Amino acid sequence: MNGATALVIAISAFVGCAAATPVMRRLALRWGLTDRPGGHKSHRRPTPYLGGIAIMLCTVVPPVALAGAACQRIAGILVGAVAMALLGLIDDIAPLPPPTRLAVQALAAGVAVTSGVVAPVTGTWPDVPITLLWIVVVTNSFNLLDNMDGALGAVTVVSTALLAAAAFVSGRPETGLLLAALSPAALGFLLHNWAPARIFMGDAGSLFIGFVLASSAALVITGTGTGTAVAGLLLPTFVATVDTGIVLLSRRRAGRPLLQGGSDHLSHRLHRLGLGKRLTALALAALAAAAGLADLAMTLGWIAPAGAAIGGIAAACVAAVLPQRVPVYPPARPRTSIPVRG
Repeated sequence: MNGATALVIAISAFVGCAAATPVMRRLALRWGLTDRPGGHKSHRRPTPYLGGIAIMLCTVVPPVALAGAACQRIAGILVGAVAMALLGLIDDIAPLPPPTRLAVQALAAGVAVTSGVVAPVTGTWPDVPITLLWIVVVTNSFNLLDNMDGALGAVTVVSTALLAAAAFVSGRPETGLLLAALSPAALGFLLHNWAPARIFMGDAGSLFIGFVLASSAALVITGTGTGTAVAGLLLPTFVATVDTGIVLLSRRRAGRPLLQGGSDHLSHRLHRLGLGKRLTALALAALAAAAGLADLAMTLGWIAPAGAAIGGIAAACVAAVLPQRVPVYPPARPRTSIPVRG
């Protein structure tokens, strides 16, 4: 395997996804697989799903076809990621109960962990359940991040490209190849998902992307120290992790159900500050780029792992707290008391 192989895989993934996404759009319209507006959703007309299937196929097929031997070393991630995409597709067609979703996600994460994807957070046996829990949580965080035209696609293009670079630098070329396919595949899809979106990736795409990124980040740092592990898990998934923190914190403060959907994500808050959908997607991509560059700098030895970990945690806390100042919930109605006549 050499640089030419990675380049061919990247070009194939981009061209393939750019061409396959319109086909998936027509199929979704023919089969009635559309996301209809209503509730907290921001789009105004039914929009077809199935973009995630194009992303999955164009991420998996080129590396397996052109570098099959290398991909055998990450078979656990590939199997789990495809299972996530199929789970998301079923959920797009007929919503599944949360326990069923979590059970399948845990099984998929277990496949990755048993294949050797274990983040060395403590250096002892708790690393196995920590990694499994991390993969499930981050996978769902990316699913929640898919809430505005182009948002998740833009973040994916940037985050996976920088994590691919870190993987190659770390001596994980097989992981780098997978990510080198996902980034251009997401870019090919983004051509059709850029606001105003003509197709959505659906849960099939967001769960697939989240699983690949979470598992790849854990695999890249396998065999390193605690500082590298903490920073290596957080920085590549920074935007999705922070977004989930923002939502959980604001709903807890407002006394709202934690798992109920709503327009209180980071993208919605940026939109309320006056950014259009395209600028919001670019702002999220810029935040992902800053975090990804910090991770790559740590991998290259330009930043100490402890400094990267402490800085990443501090930045995540600040990024989760500051958006709380943007109002996203309707003001509570004052209670009126009825005077009692004596």
